Amino acid sequence: MIQITYPDRAVMAELMARMLWEIGAVHFRPEQPYKLASGMASPVYIDCRKLLSFPRIRSTIMDFAASVVTRGAGFEQFDCIAGGETAGIPFAALLAERLALPMIYVRKQPKGHGRNAQIEGNMPEGARVLVIEDLTTVGGSMFQFIDAIRAAGGVVDHAIALFYYGFFPEAEARFAAGKVQLHHIATWREVLAVAKQQQLFSEATLGEVESFLDQPLAWSARNGGVAELGLPKK
Repeated sequence: MIQITYPDRAVMAELMARMLWEIGAVHFRPEQPYKLASGMASPVYIDCRKLLSFPRIRSTIMDFAASVVTRGAGFEQFDCIAGGETAGIPFAALLAERLALPMIYVRKQPKGHGRNAQIEGNMPEGARVLVIEDLTTVGGSMFQFIDAIRAAGGVVDHAIALFYYGFFPEAEARFAAGKVQLHHIATWREVLAVAKQQQLFSEATLGEVESFLDQPLAWSARNGGVAELGLPKK
């Protein structure tokens, strides 16, 4: 029997942020910024793949994902769950198991031999597909997978990123233009709030991170990164 609980959204976001800190998935480094795939300089970096290595945390995150999706989209809105290569694949399997749905996965490109398939698994024509990724910034890779599913005859109206950067207006515009409702559990704001609450860094470091979240491209430009956003991989 499928059992889903419905904690308060703010509670889920805070708990996920605390989990990410607990397992060492979050990094603040304003003095030596990270270079993201988009060319942005960033004082923050997150590795959501680490969630997979901690069973209790992994199970709780899947509970949260099931809650967010069913609350936001409905209970009988999907025919299968799709994970994008590579990080989305294990989370798709876990969520599909939790929701008792079939699972498929999508390659970034057709594999180039055999059937030259880009979508692996059984996806009937007209299937309503929920796409899941570990994280998204402005939706670049997520729409690569969504477009492939739609081209193959699937219907994608909803997607979920376990972690959403949450401060790029370009992201909202992209998902609106693509007619996809994006669901998520936590953002950088909750991660920063936990860092402040637990006093994990100096006031100077926390201030730099907050400055980045408020004006990410301006912060990037001041620190050797791009001043305009292209199409990042995530």
